[in-house]
Amino acid sequence: MIANYESFKKEIFALTNIDLNAYKERQMKRRIDSLIKKNNYDDYNSYVKALKSNKDLFNEFVNYLTINVSEFYRNPEQWRILEEEIFPLLFKTFGKNIKIWSAACSTGDEPYSLAMLLAKFMPLSQVKIIATDIDKQVLSKAQLGLYNEKSLAALPKEFKDKYFREVGQSSYQIIEDIKKSIEFKQHNLLKDSYPTNCDLIVCRNVLIYFTEDAKSEIYKKFNQSLKKEGILFVGSTEQIIQPQLYKFSATRSFFYKKENNIL
Repeated sequence: MIANYESFKKEIFALTNIDLNAYKERQMKRRIDSLIKKNNYDDYNSYVKALKSNKDLFNEFVNYLTINVSEFYRNPEQWRILEEEIFPLLFKTFGKNIKIWSAACSTGDEPYSLAMLLAKFMPLSQVKIIATDIDKQVLSKAQLGLYNEKSLAALPKEFKDKYFREVGQSSYQIIEDIKKSIEFKQHNLLKDSYPTNCDLIVCRNVLIYFTEDAKSEIYKKFNQSLKKEGILFVGSTEQIIQPQLYKFSATRSFFYKKENNIL
């Protein structure tokens, strides 16, 4: 019998390997309670039983649980800095054969944005990006590469014209050459091992949902995952207050360089 939210969290971890303790409790509990009510279940116990036997309900739960608000070129000014300052710095330091990881990539808007931007500097055939997310459903959406007009609102027109084809009314599919530059994988930031020797890690608008302890561990792992002088790019609400605690220094707002010599 699942008597309370604490017991529910344990059941969900056993079922999904998603640790709800790492998320801000009030916000996450409110989302989950709303979903349970929407599906006409009376309590955690009956809902978990249904999750174990109903695949559609289970998929809906995971999709709802992992926050998937994404869009191309979110915060365009930061993408301008990436293009004009950060990529040139990375190319100067590492050459153009750089390893990029788009962590918690959601529906693929971010890694695809990265690929389109990199294609301004090198042939698209040379662009290789690892893109990961915990949610299989959003990874499937990412691999399909089909988006509505709202998702593309901030995307430069040159990219929209060059790399998308219109499908039906107000829907756009990204071209295969861009898709081929992305390797999508399922990955749990809290549990799985991280890619190594990365030159750039992009993880934006995700860590705001984690506790301070969980964020601290993730920052440390990101640092270990980067080469020395590699860059971490975070979201516009995720400024790292004391980056030196994680052996980073601020290159620009929301861009942090790995500095091994920081105490």
